Amino acid sequence: MNKPVLDIKDVPSPLQWLTLSLQHLFAMFGATVLVPYLVDLDPAIALISSGFGTLAFLIITKWKVPAYLGSSFAYIIPLQMAGKAGGIGAMMIGSFMVGLLYGVVALIIKKGGYRWLMNLLPPIVVGPVIMVIGLAISGTAVGMAMNDPVTQKYSMLHFSVALVTLAVTIIFSIYFKGMMSMIPILAGIIIGYIYAFAVGIVDLTGVKEAAWVAVPHFVFPFVDYDLKITGDILLLMLPVAIVTISEHIGHQLVLGKVVNKDYIKDPGLHRSILGDGTATMISAIMGGPPKTTYGENIGVLAITKIYSVYVLAGAAVIAIIFGFIGKISALISSIPTPVMGGVSILLFGIIASSGMRMLVDSKIDFGEKRNLVIASVILVVGIGGAHIDVGQLQIQGMALAAICGVILNLILPGREQVKDNMFESDLD
Repeated sequence: MNKPVLDIKDVPSPLQWLTLSLQHLFAMFGATVLVPYLVDLDPAIALISSGFGTLAFLIITKWKVPAYLGSSFAYIIPLQMAGKAGGIGAMMIGSFMVGLLYGVVALIIKKGGYRWLMNLLPPIVVGPVIMVIGLAISGTAVGMAMNDPVTQKYSMLHFSVALVTLAVTIIFSIYFKGMMSMIPILAGIIIGYIYAFAVGIVDLTGVKEAAWVAVPHFVFPFVDYDLKITGDILLLMLPVAIVTISEHIGHQLVLGKVVNKDYIKDPGLHRSILGDGTATMISAIMGGPPKTTYGENIGVLAITKIYSVYVLAGAAVIAIIFGFIGKISALISSIPTPVMGGVSILLFGIIASSGMRMLVDSKIDFGEKRNLVIASVILVVGIGGAHIDVGQLQIQGMALAAICGVILNLILPGREQVKDNMFESDLD
């Protein structure tokens, strides 16, 4: 194990602090603003809530876990559906309830340990559900890439912007090393934006008119929407926590290996899950998407060997400041749809592939009918759009697929105990 350049509690010099914190900001920036872009939320609030959420996470984990919390891709479809059904209020209520569920799970883990959770959500369930998350939204990415956002008809000009963006993202992912390989989404968006500007599909009017300092439109309960919790909202959002909680465990295991700590024991899995849930609730209260620990930032830690929690806290503070800079918010809003479509093609594919990788890394044997049945049902139910109507309630898509997977895993014979290293994958 190589000695860290800065350990967990080491404080960097002011110039180091700024530079290293900006690195983490760049690593998470592209993905964090892409999620609100896709679900029609304010990217500025996503940045601000990610900053406050990260600070809350660091406090709850006793400043022992160097992690950054950004927007979660797992909730894109549930948020889109909640928004169509009940507007932004439904989206925020659902997100808050997800954070509350995290708190309940954290309490149970503190009292009874975590093995029950890892056995309830083995890779044969979580892997295919992650694949559903990526594949179910693939049509959205392709539509954003190929179509003129005004006419919604095929446009080669717009598709060329998406292809350039996609190519740059791939090049940075494959051919660049070190820190540059950690920011392929940001690089793709920047260079795709420049190309889009060159071909004349960027409108900078909003950027010119925006003030340098501006308060984004926060969305608060009781002020902007009524607090009405319905079964539909819960059934849309809560089952996805099956995936994100297991992914959280995987991130903690990977992060522990990177910094040579056992975070499952100290400060404890219950604290990190509570931190994740608290960040999601903070985000929901102000109008942002659910939060999750970011694999990109874990990658930055692994490359730089700088594990200081103060560097992550610095990134959080900078993200909050960026959210109040009107020019930056307007610039994000001016990014053409095909640019986001280009990075989404790769990103959504990576999400699906990470589910497949979980199955491969866990050595899931598809020669066993049990595994074949569970994965097959999850994939077809999730991607095929199956739904169950119970009175006024509807369970559908990804949520129904996750529930089916858990039930099949519990009732089919031949269930094995899960090992600690079986959750290592990389889904934001």
